[in-house]
Amino acid sequence: MNKSKRLDVLPSPLGPRAARVLLLGGGELGKEVVIEAQRLGFETIVVDRYHMAPAMHVAHRYYVVNMLDYDALVKIVHREDPIAVIPEIEAINTDALKDLEDEGYNIIPNASAVAIAMNRIELRRFAAEKLGLPTTRYAFASNEDEAYEACEKVGYPCLMKPEMSSSGHGHMRVMEPRPKREIIEVYKESIKHARGDSKRVIVEEFVNLETEFTVLAYRWVSEDGRVRTDVAEPIEHWRHGEFHYIESWQPSERDSELLSRCKEYGLKVAEGLGGLGIYATELLLTKDGRLLFSEVAPRPHDTGMVTLVSQDLSEFAIHVRAATGLPVPEVKVVTPAATYAIYTDLEDSWYPNLEGVYSALSIPGVTIRWFGKPSTYAGRRMAVVIARAETPSKAREKAIRAAKMLKITPLR
Repeated sequence: MNKSKRLDVLPSPLGPRAARVLLLGGGELGKEVVIEAQRLGFETIVVDRYHMAPAMHVAHRYYVVNMLDYDALVKIVHREDPIAVIPEIEAINTDALKDLEDEGYNIIPNASAVAIAMNRIELRRFAAEKLGLPTTRYAFASNEDEAYEACEKVGYPCLMKPEMSSSGHGHMRVMEPRPKREIIEVYKESIKHARGDSKRVIVEEFVNLETEFTVLAYRWVSEDGRVRTDVAEPIEHWRHGEFHYIESWQPSERDSELLSRCKEYGLKVAEGLGGLGIYATELLLTKDGRLLFSEVAPRPHDTGMVTLVSQDLSEFAIHVRAATGLPVPEVKVVTPAATYAIYTDLEDSWYPNLEGVYSALSIPGVTIRWFGKPSTYAGRRMAVVIARAETPSKAREKAIRAAKMLKITPLR
């Protein structure tokens, strides 16, 4: 269980009483979490599967291990004795998290939430069957025959996704009825990208989207020692036909009643999963007007990088405060802002460059996060542009204009 205690004293880092925060995963989101934690004087440790992950650049120290290795994760946590263990990626041994939590370690938001969120089948059961949230039509399958039957049951077009994978890996579109042998090939391709040896998939209705939202709801320890759940203004985002996000902006200019429903869904998910920290609930708005639950991340979200400039407390600051027992006063949007993600087509290029920076940063209100990932592969996100302006539309225009000036190039 989470230690729902207020933190009143911040000791000095690297000293005998240092308060340590340990991140499991060291990507670009983890990097921002580490920066926020260090601003408050926490000693920071990052664990990831590869050397020179972005968050390692700014942490006090780091470990490189197989994130599915139970013994390695448990030994590191025992050695470091952190006040908070913050999973930042999905590919983590959740049995280790559950056992560490049983020992009394503060897993953020909690071990059960991490396990549910990383498993599409368990998450769909939680959202649709336990919470009663509206979702796309869906069916589960564990073998070739069931995969075909699931497609027939859900109808076409449909999407097939592995039980566990990340960043759109293994997401397969089936746009029209096809012979069983072809559906079986789709199933085989989907499970190739599954984490571990799982053969289960979820087949869900393919919907025509009007837009998407991310709702950041967060649970923190209030002055009376009780856990309180609050929610920030919804973030709108768009994928431009891809499986990963391209741009996001805050605030949304959609109808206030719709945005209120978004907040209600986000609060319901966070309260249902419990624990401490931030939850990023993704919602779909379809062309026919349905607002549907899609998924939830039990941590800061890539679309939420816009909050680095749009809110008085970013999603990363919220997460660190909530995880460590510090207060999270009402979070407000202080300026319209937008992001535009920069991906690369380069394969296996080490120490790449980001070109066009001078021109992009010459646009007033534009800043850049160059993540510092040591190598590339096609489709890897390497940077993000963040822009502020008088309106969300103007911020989006600035972010897109700056992004077009940037290019990932090989080391020369």
